[in-house]
Amino acid sequence: MIPTQLYLISPLEVGGDFPQRLERALAAGARRHGDLVTAFQFRVKGVDSHEAARLAAPLQEICAAHDVAFIVNDSIALAKRLKADGVHLGQEDGSPRDARAALGHQAQIGVTCHASKHLAMEAGEAGADYVAFGAFFPSHTKDKGEAARPTPELIAWWVRLFEIPCVAIGGITPDNCRPLVEAGADFLAVSHAVWGGDEVAAIEAFARVLRPEPHGKGDSAADPG
Repeated sequence: MIPTQLYLISPLEVGGDFPQRLERALAAGARRHGDLVTAFQFRVKGVDSHEAARLAAPLQEICAAHDVAFIVNDSIALAKRLKADGVHLGQEDGSPRDARAALGHQAQIGVTCHASKHLAMEAGEAGADYVAFGAFFPSHTKDKGEAARPTPELIAWWVRLFEIPCVAIGGITPDNCRPLVEAGADFLAVSHAVWGGDEVAAIEAFARVLRPEPHGKGDSAADPG
């Protein structure tokens, strides 16, 4: 069983020095914990598809170099244009069946399910590769007016009954994520906790929770060459 992994979500501003920040974050995740970061979601608002493609290009290259899936938020059309690894759909962004038809069998398709067991089961039946529950905590990126807030028990219920992976999202930090990990979340989707400060320090802080070093063991515990 693969331990909980990180799913990074971009800030809305991904120009300027952001490609360098993404490179540093992914390198930090790979340094001692090669499987820590598994996906990156490209999330921009209010730009046309040409500008989105321009902004995405260097980020997509960085993700490919680190074997991290490049997922487009909301737009099946943009995901197809970019030949992205997948798309993440909100409840108003089309169905997993539509995405599968447009993007092919290899695409990773995720669906936002808020705090709803019903929406998650519908997404699974429609062919989603993962479901996302949240926001678990007050969030800088999720809608402030979101009604029901899920609990770790929802994740525990899901992983007990279904094989489709689940993502926990919304205000997750190294300090509050442990109950979600213990409930069995396959992925933690994080944005502000990483990009709101020093991204390398943030990745290391998550690593200490998700990949704790065994007591009394250091580098010498690595497999012999």
